[in-house]
Amino acid sequence: MTIVVSVPSDELFQTLSGLPGITPVRWSLEGPPPRTDLDLVVTPYMSKAGGLDLLDQIGPCVVQSQSIGYDGVAEVLPKDKTYCNAASVHETSTAELTLGLIIAAQRNLPEFVRAAGHGEWRQGKTRALADSTVLVIGQGGVGRAIMTRLAPFEITLVRVASSARTDAGGVVHGIAELPQLLPEADIVVLAVPLNPATTGLVDAAFLSAMKDEALLVNIARGAVVVTDDLVAELSSGRLRAALDVTDPEPLPAGHPLWKLDNVLISPHVGGNSTAMAPRVAALIRSQAEALRDGRPVRNVVIEP
Repeated sequence: MTIVVSVPSDELFQTLSGLPGITPVRWSLEGPPPRTDLDLVVTPYMSKAGGLDLLDQIGPCVVQSQSIGYDGVAEVLPKDKTYCNAASVHETSTAELTLGLIIAAQRNLPEFVRAAGHGEWRQGKTRALADSTVLVIGQGGVGRAIMTRLAPFEITLVRVASSARTDAGGVVHGIAELPQLLPEADIVVLAVPLNPATTGLVDAAFLSAMKDEALLVNIARGAVVVTDDLVAELSSGRLRAALDVTDPEPLPAGHPLWKLDNVLISPHVGGNSTAMAPRVAALIRSQAEALRDGRPVRNVVIEP
């Protein structure tokens, strides 16, 4: 059996070139498809749901994203398409950045960098990650990767998911318990998918329940946080934040978040590291070979 796979980049084209039974073509979901008999369509990285309406010009196929999140996709994906996310690609890099943001915020690295820019040797006591209580909201792949990397730092870990349960790792609290959990947490990490239940989860009530000087870390999606409520709380100086995602995104010049010294912002680069390209290539090759051989694809999140 021979299958046809569209890819948005020369690098992915080369990944599939020469593989028996697999014909790669280039298509970045801009303009009409190069042919209508595509079996696997790989979307551009960070494309969100843009261009998916063009898929109604081809027959039933598998659509492979290069991202983990798929918020907004179901509303525009043609009904005869199978959609797969990129689980296994970004979790490690996103967890690395999360730890980097936490350590940078706790140890005041941005302040030291600003002082160094003026040639100033600025000393002072900083917060430790050790002995902190860290609340991780979201127990999917990214949340688990973060918790694995937090374990050696001698913290008290509190796990939170959509509903309470007990698993091999112990107690998982439900989101309904947050009013009792937030006042005890030194660091709160958001690692949830964006869906109707998590949109606006972090609002004024959530933030007011956090303890003084606690750190909010968002590596999920910007819309999980009500930005105006966060700006109001940060402007008072009571809380701190480290954000890889924002709402709106990209964060426009002049936005109040840019002006606050108690917030550390990275431009949604959690998964975008040197580890990404080879992992994406391996996933797409695996998916293409599965289709060619009549085996099920993995990471299916939306089915026809």
